[in-house]
Amino acid sequence: MSSGVSGVDVGQRQLNGPQTTGREYRNLSEPRFGAVADCNVAVPMRDGVDLLADVHRPAANGRFPALIAASPYPRQIQDLGAPAGFIEAGATDFWVPRGYVHVIANVRGTGGSGGTFGFFDARERRDMYDLVEWVAAQPWCDGNVGMIGISYFAMTQLEAAVERPPHLKAIFPVAVTADLYEAAVHHGLFNASFVTPFLSMLGLTAERTDHLWRGPLLGMARHILTSPRVHHKFATMNGEAAVTMMHALLKLPHDPHPWDELWLDAAVRHPTRDTWWEERNLLPLLGNIDIPVYLGCDWQNVPLHLPSTFTAWRALSGSPTVRMGMLGEYGLTWPWESLHIEALAWYDHWLKGADTGILDGPAIRYIVPGADEWHTAESWPPADGHRELALRADGGLDSEEGDSGSREFMALGAGLSRAKPSPIDPPSSLTWTSRPLDGPLVVVGGIELRLVAAATAADTAWIVTLQDVAPDGSAEDVTAGWVRASLREVDEAASRPGAPVLPCRNLATIPIGQDITYRIPLVPNGRRFNTGHRIQLVLTSDDQDPSTPAIMNFRHASVGTSSVNTVRASSRLLLPVLP
Repeated sequence: MSSGVSGVDVGQRQLNGPQTTGREYRNLSEPRFGAVADCNVAVPMRDGVDLLADVHRPAANGRFPALIAASPYPRQIQDLGAPAGFIEAGATDFWVPRGYVHVIANVRGTGGSGGTFGFFDARERRDMYDLVEWVAAQPWCDGNVGMIGISYFAMTQLEAAVERPPHLKAIFPVAVTADLYEAAVHHGLFNASFVTPFLSMLGLTAERTDHLWRGPLLGMARHILTSPRVHHKFATMNGEAAVTMMHALLKLPHDPHPWDELWLDAAVRHPTRDTWWEERNLLPLLGNIDIPVYLGCDWQNVPLHLPSTFTAWRALSGSPTVRMGMLGEYGLTWPWESLHIEALAWYDHWLKGADTGILDGPAIRYIVPGADEWHTAESWPPADGHRELALRADGGLDSEEGDSGSREFMALGAGLSRAKPSPIDPPSSLTWTSRPLDGPLVVVGGIELRLVAAATAADTAWIVTLQDVAPDGSAEDVTAGWVRASLREVDEAASRPGAPVLPCRNLATIPIGQDITYRIPLVPNGRRFNTGHRIQLVLTSDDQDPSTPAIMNFRHASVGTSSVNTVRASSRLLLPVLP
């Protein structure tokens, strides 16, 4: 049953996903308003270009606070209800009835907006400033502006905030990327199975008009997708569905400019950090932010937004009010509707001056998968102790190294003209597995593999996946880490596991056949490994093989070298362990 209002109460369209970080709030806005929409509104930028926006506002006289959702994704279908990775602006039928204007805008070069898409460049940041100030000046806005939406919608929130528009009062950038290189190139390995279809998808959707987006075909789809029975099924869909869908679209034609040009920049012309990437890195600018910021992510978003959640947290350490909520499985699904009550408590406090309780308690709230209960912390990471496990020569993962020794695996480049693999080939990956745990082990924070290894090529890759193996033998991916051997430097000044890889600008070949110690940061994570479970580590140098673990099915372009890689038993896995 639906009353034209979404939420969690009886009679409302039920929102999918967790709505709070396990808390009760007070004095929240109640749904009291109908809705009216102004579509395809031109928003002038300082250089004369117009962005297009749809303005959804309460059907009542007066002025209201506004929430801006800006991205390159079609604004016209953010209410479609599809489980697609670009339906992420939030639920208009939640915000407008509760007295907020929901402004959904397309960044330049997309959705009919003028100019050329720049993929998170400085021009886009200035546009976000202009958009905020335009919204604040409209007769339906009371001058209090926030922003909403996940993923790219969260990225534009940070873009606006670093420019410091006077009327932007708070942001809620959940599942954010602050440094494009961090998401597109995993420590030297190009995140091909995401970036390639992502840019192709943008090229395809940017050419479509209202004839499609507001036409009868999608109108019928909306009716089906938002029906309660169908909509409820989307609550447990994960990121793999979106990647599969994007790959299916790759073969459709699109205008190569600027999409293929941007792909060449990201994949070919700029393989290491340079000025192109630095223009798209907000981390050095986050110190400019002087408004409240609410960060968050789900633990499963390992290869895309999860790393930036923690780098942004560190970079925002000087900001007056920063909060963070970490979610368990299906904490963020599509269409994005989770955490709306949490965001309402946030914006009712900062934009309406209500005492909602959003600032009560510690700054960080997080679920620990495997225990599925809320924990709190005042700082990140919460764990201050570590357990070391040796990568034993017998394939065990244990506190004792045992006999010294090594294991080897092989990575093959393309073009070798082999008809089939040989039975004498070394394996393409290695696995180390612990004994069954005699008690639960709670891991929260930065994880690191200190790998002592040699290669027979001048360059190779190290791709690591940490898994939780249940008593029945089923393995669940927890987190992953990646390093291209020729970009192996890490911040040695930071002694904690998970220290970031330095922004290397030059490839440095590795000495063939010589042991090198690599510090490979795995993406920080949280996990309770329960009694009887085993901890497992998988290592490979090429994850293009579908049988190789790849979280969210994000896979990397191969380094292209053929190498036999030898791993010494003196290698160590460092796990941050809570008492």
